[in-house]
Amino acid sequence: MPKITVWPEGKIYEYTKGKTLLEILLAEKIFVDNPCNGKGVCGKCRVKILSGSVPEICETESKLLKTEEIEAGIRLSCLVNPENDLEIELLTKEKKHEVLTTGYIPEFDFDLDIEKRVIEIRKPTLEDQTPLEDQIKEQTGMRKISFRALQSASFIPGKVTVVLHEGEVIQIEEGDTTDSLYGVAIDIGTTTVVCALIDMITGKELANASMINAQKHFGLDVLTRITYELEHPEDGVEKLRSAIVESINDMICDICSQAGISKEQIYEIAVGANCTMMHMLLGVDATPIGKAPYAPMFVKARDIPAELIGIHAAKGARLYCLPSVSAYIGADIVAGAYVCELKKEEGNVLFIDIGTNGEIVLSNRGELLCCSCAAGPALEGMNISSGMRAAEGAIEDVQITEEGVKLKVIGDEPPAGICGSGILAVVKELLKSGLVRKDGAFIKKDKLEETDYRYPMLQLDGRKREFIMTEEPEKLLITQGDVRQVQLAKGAILSGFIALLNKAGIQMEDLDKVMIAGQFGAHLPADSLTGTGILPKEVEDKLVYVGNSSKTGAYMALMSAKVKREMEELAHDMDYMELGATKGYERLFSDCLIFPDFNK
Repeated sequence: MPKITVWPEGKIYEYTKGKTLLEILLAEKIFVDNPCNGKGVCGKCRVKILSGSVPEICETESKLLKTEEIEAGIRLSCLVNPENDLEIELLTKEKKHEVLTTGYIPEFDFDLDIEKRVIEIRKPTLEDQTPLEDQIKEQTGMRKISFRALQSASFIPGKVTVVLHEGEVIQIEEGDTTDSLYGVAIDIGTTTVVCALIDMITGKELANASMINAQKHFGLDVLTRITYELEHPEDGVEKLRSAIVESINDMICDICSQAGISKEQIYEIAVGANCTMMHMLLGVDATPIGKAPYAPMFVKARDIPAELIGIHAAKGARLYCLPSVSAYIGADIVAGAYVCELKKEEGNVLFIDIGTNGEIVLSNRGELLCCSCAAGPALEGMNISSGMRAAEGAIEDVQITEEGVKLKVIGDEPPAGICGSGILAVVKELLKSGLVRKDGAFIKKDKLEETDYRYPMLQLDGRKREFIMTEEPEKLLITQGDVRQVQLAKGAILSGFIALLNKAGIQMEDLDKVMIAGQFGAHLPADSLTGTGILPKEVEDKLVYVGNSSKTGAYMALMSAKVKREMEELAHDMDYMELGATKGYERLFSDCLIFPDFNK
């Protein structure tokens, strides 16, 4: 079999012909950035060919790679089909990412689904041969004992702790273990995953872990991952399930190590996630979500044994998955609506989770109307020419001044690319400085005097105008295509915002609060949101940041059976509006593409 040597590690891998270089590397769990999942669109999966023969460069590659990159032997791994021994160098490595793990928590009463009781098991005699099962039922009043609990139990006389869940004994433990009761709250986002270890006796968070969603290898957004399932019917669903479950197991090991406990002491896990991620976690076909009429396989809450999908915890541990509303209003948004107590609001409140999908919920005096808009991955730094995730080396803020372009970079590293908050900041600055018009087009460089401080900031690539953010250590640009990506995201979110208000008959000035949730929204200052027109200027002083409300909702569900039931009722009560079926939406979307005019 042919071999590939991968530098800088120098490891050697055998491979089977017929696959792309990207597929070969991902199969070996080697990190290669590939936002488009190998479709030859994003141009991010660059590798350097050091030795060995590969097919001639194709037309698509020649458009996505610079001349100097091609001359240096750089290729797009998704468009290279190797057949012989090859030696390559990886050009990107995984960086430490910033992940939001905290958020606002309202007051609520603990009301656990999981309970521990100590009972005394009698020693069997010839006169008293009462089975262990009957002794437990007799002392607990429970009618049901899971077969799994009996399988793992020992018939040893003395004190025994039984673990109860909704009228069923799910585990039997020797001795008194009532002081040990732990759970895990998880938020599974399309981009990031957050996991928190909770002492269910006190409600205290003991440790947390976070990571980039391991399903990134199959695409950076839900539709690309759904496409992967469509294109790999034999094992696509299982691979996506396995990727996220392995990540969760790794994080559980991490948080248990931090707190000095065993994973066998974890009895319940609660998960908030969007509808697609929930399907993929449970190993359920997500392809119906990706095509009209967008009817998912399920939206109701799920309460199942954690081991059923491969999560490693106590033998009888339960997995509770929060409910969704529809294909694109998931459990993460239901959690946010519950945490922010939208049902109890007496005024007009808008809740928005800004990300690849912009989910919006309007509370009109407790009546909830929601919609979802396809913002695309641009706001998370993807589909941007110099884009990257919010990691060390990412530009997170930009200022255009007469003294030049000033950059703020995560980790104070040399700039390697620009993340979502940075792309919004730079577009706002381009509009403010007049380098980009309200229709989204760059101004012509020849309209500027050579003495104008903005003149050296623009360059021409043929007839295409580009903004130079920095030339050190490498040139990083904002292209016309980058601005268009932000413009499309802005149009999608703002049109959803306005469509909800129109449906409810509410004027902009009637809004009392706009609550910003989620990983991405937490890093966006108000002036970037309103300066790019993603949100109207009128709401700038009404913004409230609530943090990771999905994880908070998972925590509250973990700690309260009452919260679980109320979330299920809330999901049922949320009225979903399909924007595409709304009269006049196309015109509204078109109007919302226009950027704010800073010349007014």
